[in-house]
Parts: sequence; structure tokens; C-alpha cells
Amino acid sequence: MSESPAISAGPAPTPARPALIVGTAGHIDHGKTALVRALTGADTDRLAEEKRRGISIELGFTELALDDDLRLGLVDVPGHERLVRTMVAGAGGIDIFLLVIAADDGVMPQTREHLAVLRALGIERGLIAVSKVDIAEPEARELAREEIAELLPGAPVVEVSARTGEGMSELRAALARLAGQAGAAADGRRIDRPAVMHVDRAFTIKGAGTVVTGTLATGRIARGDRLELPAAEVTARARSIEVHGRERERAVAGERVAVNLAGVERSAVARGDVVAQPGAGLRASYRLDVELDAAAQRHDLDRRRAQVHHGTRAAPARVIAISGDGLAQLRLESPLFAAAGDRFVIRRIAPPDTLGGGRVLDPAPARHARSKMRTWNESSR
Repeated sequence: MSESPAISAGPAPTPARPALIVGTAGHIDHGKTALVRALTGADTDRLAEEKRRGISIELGFTELALDDDLRLGLVDVPGHERLVRTMVAGAGGIDIFLLVIAADDGVMPQTREHLAVLRALGIERGLIAVSKVDIAEPEARELAREEIAELLPGAPVVEVSARTGEGMSELRAALARLAGQAGAAADGRRIDRPAVMHVDRAFTIKGAGTVVTGTLATGRIARGDRLELPAAEVTARARSIEVHGRERERAVAGERVAVNLAGVERSAVARGDVVAQPGAGLRASYRLDVELDAAAQRHDLDRRRAQVHHGTRAAPARVIAISGDGLAQLRLESPLFAAAGDRFVIRRIAPPDTLGGGRVLDPAPARHARSKMRTWNESSR
């Protein structure tokens, strides 16, 4: 059932606390996948087209073992502008970002856009890996350092080469420090809520049936659990569970999970759907009351159409301003499955660009009139 060619090592123990996910970000061809390969020994480019073109097209997943007691999930995302939607889908489950900037190229457009996505999703903990230092001239390395200091002042920076191994020990140590800091924040945040997983892959395995994969956002999923697929309005049973190719009795929030679903046809589930325990209460919504972040508020979005990214799904929406302090209603053209407190990203439809993001206040609101904005403002906080 594995989502990668890894051979199952047999049933693995279930961690007692939420797992952590490290996600790469950065401009195309800045060496994200090569760096992941140097860190983990795994090649996250699994598609023939990715290998032919030398770039990541789909999300790649693997496990990063920093020591016997510290293992992190790792998401490798594509850097090309046309694939930012895929990047947003992968970034939704990230706890720590690894922003990769090539020493011979410096800060580039997708560097800035990936950083904008991370900020919109509230992902603030991370570090910068200055890659390809073995091929960069000293002047280029110095210029890259100056650009990074301006872009992310005070952020930890490690200069590395995936080819020669320079700086890799320092990078692993820096990730371990960040994981220690992030672990305390994750402990009480997600584990005791109903399980929710946004699906990024759905496929069929002969003899097993329908399999879905994703990052478990909240809660726990155990073998035998009854699960809802609200997009199809059907229920299924978790026949078996794998985490990074190893069978588990249970998976916990923050882990990369593959779930074999019994009682549901492959046609009933697709990328962008949600798998959740019944208590999650997720339903299709065509309206969301939201609080826009500072970046989104800098744009005149009132009455404008924009693309809203949530989980692994995206939907066009009309943005209706409710007040001048960032409260708005998103009137969606296709449904999203959101909960109060969820983060989302807003992008311009044409020309495509990340405008900012925000937080869901009410996933099932009534239509709001501007005359009621102050009452709504007070009741939503």
C-alpha cells in the first residue's frame, strides 16, 4: 500500500505526540530535491516527467531521521510558478519550512511567492539553506547572503552543498533545534481534535482497493475507524494504515499517512477531498466568514474574484468586505470543507500572484449585509 517504493519494515509503534513536518520552499532549480536526497537518501521525484525535466511537478514525501529518537516528515514541493497551487497544497501541513536559495542565483520571484504562501498559512518557524555553494563565486555567495538578510532578517542561515556535503551536518543540527522548539507548540494543538486529512493523492491498489494519502492535520486515525468523505457524502472504514511505508495500528496528527479505505469506490474520492472522523462536522460550504491577514488587506479585494486555497483544494470566490479591519465573506463558486480557525491562501486569478491569506471564522455563515457589519464583527471575535 506504500505511496513510495519503500519496503515495509513491519508494524511500527505509534508516537504519543503529534509528528512534525518539514517542508521545502524555493525557486525552481535551486536544488530543493537534491538537498532532500542528500538529507534522507530518498529521491522524491517519482514521476517519469519529473526525472526527464529535472524539476518537481508533484509533491514528494519522505522521512528525515535526525537521530534514533527524532524523525520528521519531509515534504518536497515544486518551485515553478505554474505549480504554486501544488506548493500551497503541500504547505498546509508544514510545521517548519526549509527555504532553499541557490548561492549562484540569489533571491528569485518564486522565493518571494513561496515565502508569501508560508506567511499566509501562519508558518513562521524555519530556516534558509543557501544551496550550491560549491559552484558559486565568492561575490555571488556574499550577494545572496545580503539579499537573504533583507528578505528574512534574523532567520537562521546555513550554507550547503548537496553534491560535496558541505554544511550538511550544520543543516541537520539546525533542523533538530527547530524541531525541539516546534514540538512544544504542536503538543496540545492538534492531537485531541477529531481526525481530519486533506487528500493529496487517491489511487487503487489491486487486491486492496482505494487508498488515499495526505498529512493528518488533526487527531488520530486507527485501523477499523469509521471515516466520512463529505464531498461524496459517503462513509468508509480504515482497513489499514501506513506511515512512510510502515504499517501502523494508528496514525497521529502531523504524520504523512496512507489509508486503505474499505467500502468506497475509487471514483468517490479525489485529490482535494477530505477524509474525517464523524465528529469533525465538516460539510460543503459555499460561504466563509474570514479574517484577512495584513498582506491581503493591502489589496483592494472588495467585490473582486480571487482564488482561495484551503487544504488541498482551491475554489474561485468573490470577496465581500464586511468591515475595514479585514473581516470579509468569501462567496465560493465551488465548495470548500473548512473548520473555524483554519488558514487559507488568496491568490490573484490573472495574472496569478499570492495576495495573502487569512483565518476562517465561520464555515457556515448567512449572507451578510454591510449594515450588520458591526454586530457581526463583535460576535465573530
